[in-house]
Amino acid sequence: MKYHQISSALFVKNRRKFTAEMKPNSVAVFNSNDIYPISADSTLPFAQHRDIFYLSGVDQEESILLLFPDAPYDNQKEILFLKETNDHIAVWEGEKLSKERAFQVSGIRTVYWLQDFHKILNEMMTYADTMYINTNEHYRAMVETETREARFVKWWKERYPAHNVAKSNPILQRIRSVKESEEIDLIQKACDITEKGFRRLLSFVKPNVTEYEIEAELAHEFIRNRSKGFAYTPIIASGNNANVLHYIENNQQCRAGDLILLDVAAEYANYSSDMTRTIPVSGKFSDRQKAVYNAVLRVKNEATNMLIPGTLLKQYHIEVGKVMTSELLGLGLIDKADVQNENPEWPAYKKYFMHGTSHHMGLDTHDYGLLHEPMKANMVFTVEPGIYIPAEGFGIRLEDNVVIQEKGDPFNLMRNIPIEVDEIESLMNL
Repeated sequence: MKYHQISSALFVKNRRKFTAEMKPNSVAVFNSNDIYPISADSTLPFAQHRDIFYLSGVDQEESILLLFPDAPYDNQKEILFLKETNDHIAVWEGEKLSKERAFQVSGIRTVYWLQDFHKILNEMMTYADTMYINTNEHYRAMVETETREARFVKWWKERYPAHNVAKSNPILQRIRSVKESEEIDLIQKACDITEKGFRRLLSFVKPNVTEYEIEAELAHEFIRNRSKGFAYTPIIASGNNANVLHYIENNQQCRAGDLILLDVAAEYANYSSDMTRTIPVSGKFSDRQKAVYNAVLRVKNEATNMLIPGTLLKQYHIEVGKVMTSELLGLGLIDKADVQNENPEWPAYKKYFMHGTSHHMGLDTHDYGLLHEPMKANMVFTVEPGIYIPAEGFGIRLEDNVVIQEKGDPFNLMRNIPIEVDEIESLMNL
């Protein structure tokens, strides 16, 4: 891995939080992701399943974590199963985790090779009444590929039909959404790497540069700072491309006078950051662009201050909509009649700001978190309002990542990334 080793103390704490919520006499199993094929002998780069990483720190394929807090023997309470390494694998694929190294990473002392899994699981099932299976219940999930986790669940249900079944996901949704201090430090590191990439761009962008050249500059800066690269597919949208919310072609030339919407961010140690900035290709905003930009910035700043413990996300988005409505009236994009006659299900402001303002962030860019439950201290949220005006050939979105505090304003993890018009123009014209 490119990142520095994370203290196993984090993963020990995470397992304690999970097992504290388990039913008596129950087992939970978590699988690594597959390595996904492309064609022939080509594969996609491996990306670890965030749940097993969160609970163990293991960042390797063909790994399994078993938790059984009420096991009859101490050495059965936490067990890791790993792909057995050997000299041949070390030569062709690189060194894999040894049993000792796995303990250093995870804090788990009982480590077996993967070939022992079924035998040991069978013994655990004779002691246990309930199995926690790990299904993907994220509100944005649309999974068409059968995952390693899904194959295990199917096999387990056929093999052990007399056991009770419980779900891991509701526990994970709650405990993963509230970050430990070590996790916030890792997200801050991802944000700091993102800052380096953005500052690099401000001196690079000029008329006629291409969107993919900008993408290449970012990738260079991210990887040289120990990131694997982008936390999500980058959006580098110049001119009217910015009005396509998930524009990812990144293949157009940036023209003088246009704006570039950059929804780009680095990951670090599997933790995401999520930044959006909008900059002028020529290094200076027009008066109209500046007016819209500052309207978006004011909405972002007001929305940020609403992120406090006890806030419900649904009501928060309603309140942000009121702020955005006021700004759009000021810009002349809507009028009072539009507001008076609006459909409550699709308010007038939605014509120019059609997406949500905030989402949980952490190991996943759209991270775990139960949307119907109140916000809590140490949750990390994005704040990302935007105004999109196809008729005028530009769209503006601004986005920071903030940590909810027990008291006081949220803490902005992107506080050092330039966002004010004057600072952006100054840095682009050095």
